Amino acid sequence: MAPTSLPQSSVRLSSEAVKVLAHPLRSRLLSQLRRVGPASATELASLLGTNSGATSYHLRKLESVGLVVDTEGGKGKERLWRAASEQHSWMASDFADDEDASTALNWLERDYVRHFATRAEQWLDVSATWPGDWADHLGLNDNVALVTQEQLVALRAELEAVLQKYRRVGQGNPRAKRVAVYTYAYPVDLDKTPGR
Repeated sequence: MAPTSLPQSSVRLSSEAVKVLAHPLRSRLLSQLRRVGPASATELASLLGTNSGATSYHLRKLESVGLVVDTEGGKGKERLWRAASEQHSWMASDFADDEDASTALNWLERDYVRHFATRAEQWLDVSATWPGDWADHLGLNDNVALVTQEQLVALRAELEAVLQKYRRVGQGNPRAKRVAVYTYAYPVDLDKTPGR
């Protein structure tokens, strides 16, 4: 990918990428680049409350596995970084034979759940200040579906297709706002493992 090209929509994490990304500062750097767009290590350090030396080091680690790229738009020695993709995905089974990657993925998933909980609580803190026609359609919604494993795969694919359809539908509209949408499926009966 050329450094000045737009980010890919999605990338599937390799075992090396998940091991690099499973770090508190690295996961936040990638999230921040996706949120604010291209930024220098100094700007990111300021946003995340760290120092630019550590930030530069961790950006280079993310670059080594293709998660961020240098835009070549920085001034002087300062590099301007951007996320290489708008999102990433993984399948836990991709790492079944790599204990280090499986451990890293476990940490990363738990970090994402903590991050979601923090952002959701921040939304709850300000939701009353948003217009009702927005607030009525933001926030939590829980559902339960009774599905086979094959139907679960189809459900996730359909949800992803809907999200892809709406990814940029508001582009160019000054009334449009970016909205984070998380999907998280888990079995209701955790003690009833299939096949046991």
